[in-house]
Amino acid sequence: MRTAVVDIGKTHVRLAVLDAGGAVVAQVRGLSGSTEAPGGWRALDHAGTEAWLFDALAGLGAERAGLQRLVVSTHGAAVAALAGDALALPVPDYEFEGFDQRPAGLADALDPFADTLSPVLPRGLNMGLQLDWLSRHEAAALARADCLLPYPQYWAWRLCGVRASEVSSLGCHTLLWQPRARRFSAWAQRRGWAQRFAPLRAAWEVLGTLDGALAARLGLPAGVQVHTGVHDSNACLARWLRHWPRLTLVSTGTWVVVMAPGAPLRGLDPAADELGNVSVRNEVVPTARFMGGRELQALCAGADPALADLPTLERLLARGLAVLPAFAPQGGPFRDRAGSLHDHAGPVLLASLSPAERATAAALYVAQMTARTIARLHGAQPVVLEGPFAHNPVVVAVLAALLPPGALQVVDGALEGTVDGSAVLARWTQTRPGLPPLRQGTAPAALVPLLRAAQAAWLASLDALAA
Repeated sequence: MRTAVVDIGKTHVRLAVLDAGGAVVAQVRGLSGSTEAPGGWRALDHAGTEAWLFDALAGLGAERAGLQRLVVSTHGAAVAALAGDALALPVPDYEFEGFDQRPAGLADALDPFADTLSPVLPRGLNMGLQLDWLSRHEAAALARADCLLPYPQYWAWRLCGVRASEVSSLGCHTLLWQPRARRFSAWAQRRGWAQRFAPLRAAWEVLGTLDGALAARLGLPAGVQVHTGVHDSNACLARWLRHWPRLTLVSTGTWVVVMAPGAPLRGLDPAADELGNVSVRNEVVPTARFMGGRELQALCAGADPALADLPTLERLLARGLAVLPAFAPQGGPFRDRAGSLHDHAGPVLLASLSPAERATAAALYVAQMTARTIARLHGAQPVVLEGPFAHNPVVVAVLAALLPPGALQVVDGALEGTVDGSAVLARWTQTRPGLPPLRQGTAPAALVPLLRAAQAAWLASLDALAA
């Protein structure tokens, strides 16, 4: 059995074909972008993504013949409004600055955080705030919409023609869902949006078969089964839940998302971008995030992140280099302040560091932020690190030093969690998937006391900034 996974992120798109054993037999990568909607606002380039996807599927060659299943994962902050068989308006880009223009009294209209477990976030990171903005600026087009779909389910609909919603997408910081009550928020119901979302289906369910005309056009077999699809971070989590229902998962990419099923909900701080996600099994998952991948890129300032190394880390620690947040204005506990660097001698200009020093300082910073985020959630062990940061030796060493001994498990395979987790969902009811390859995360013994001392000083600096 061949399974095609379509992973649509904010900056990258990917098509991977996996065999029955979970090995990748074909993979195509591309870029996802945004465009200007007719009304002058930023929208996701869904047409460009569709053209790329169809070309990628048609270009699979001999691998097309064995394709039997297809599942889509996407980022969570996007909503598609359908009018009949077409989009009523473009799919909004959550980074559009206009979403920060909010009416007075909006905060009073929203459900309390205790009900939605969703913080009010910048730009359009809350799906509900996108709908609110559209209701004021694209009222006629939104009124024409007869169905609302989360973004993964938009693509599932585009492929098989069946409309559905799914809890991991509705429950990821949307302001539209009450995770513990398992229903739409009172605000979503009052605004009439709840009634327009398509019926709920489980992420692993088969919605239907690939549209016949589309299959013929792309040279794909008739009868390819299309699954409901999933929010990308929850795809990463899904592959662990059958083995470790209680763990702390660190999923890395553009965002660093720390998910701790079974951790307490009562201490979540919405101001710190801490929230309750919803797993594919409809369980509430304490979660915290920051835009770590974007911040790492900003701190690298053109340097290859692979230049980060332990000897450079030791030299930076010796000079007392500290990187204070933040370097991305969206999400995370420090999104409202500008980042800075300093050492024993005073402020440090990023441009004064060599490429290896920038890459190493960036890795140190994102690891320190990750360790702080993990500690705040009080999640269970093991702590599993996956995604690009799992291949960064400085990130791994810093985390291993700052976490309890033996806590850190690092995913050692090349297959990203979103792809593997989505493929696991495609066979969720058929077999219990095996664990991905793991290795113990370690740090050189000589660096451990230096890193712990640096973390204590760094945390004290953050406390001083907050005072």
